[in-house]
Amino acid sequence: MTWPRALAISARMITVHHLNNSRSQRVLWLLEELGVPYELRRYERDVKTMLAPPELRAVHPLGKSPVITDGEETIAESGAIIEYLVDNYGAGRLIPLTGTPQRLRYTYWLHYAEGSAMPPLLLKLVFARLPSAAPAIVRPLVRMIAGKVQSGYIDPQLRQHVDYWERTLGESVWFAGDTFTAADVQMSFPIEAASSRVGFGADRPRLRGFLERIQGRAAYQRAIERGGAYTVATAQPLE
Repeated sequence: MTWPRALAISARMITVHHLNNSRSQRVLWLLEELGVPYELRRYERDVKTMLAPPELRAVHPLGKSPVITDGEETIAESGAIIEYLVDNYGAGRLIPLTGTPQRLRYTYWLHYAEGSAMPPLLLKLVFARLPSAAPAIVRPLVRMIAGKVQSGYIDPQLRQHVDYWERTLGESVWFAGDTFTAADVQMSFPIEAASSRVGFGADRPRLRGFLERIQGRAAYQRAIERGGAYTVATAQPLE
């Protein structure tokens, strides 16, 4: 990075457009890990639909969170935001060296988190809520169909992913290796969501340990204090 660009970046303030109980919580966490000052602009979900408010569309056309603004730049999508922050503010922190196996693993998990891990978790959420959204006259039928989809397709997919995470954490302490990186920040959301929606029993000791390690970090706790209630991180009772 050239000195003029570095000075220009250091002179501006990042704004995080933060939707309550959402993926943007991990952006706050990353900024706290990096020690980068930021402003927080809060948005609240609709209590009935759980959707983001229309005001977010003034920031980004899709009206979703997370979104950050940094000077004239507006960046959306968790992975893109994490890459931007690490590249521009990390000074080599929270990312493995280029050309190492750890860097390849880092890149993989950074993209896997949203590309592969989140779709079945989203389906789990949608089909769990579907019966209550259906008209009363067809609700029993919708409940039966939703249950069959979950047990026959969604739950087996989730178990496959959770098994994969557990095995991976048996190979190294963190997802990219034995050093904590931004890939662990990115993976935190699907793992916390899975813990909340399906629970981790005694057969998932490494995933339970991962959650304990990340939630015990001072930066994580500072991000919760600034971001507010975060029920995604509240797990089901463990077996």
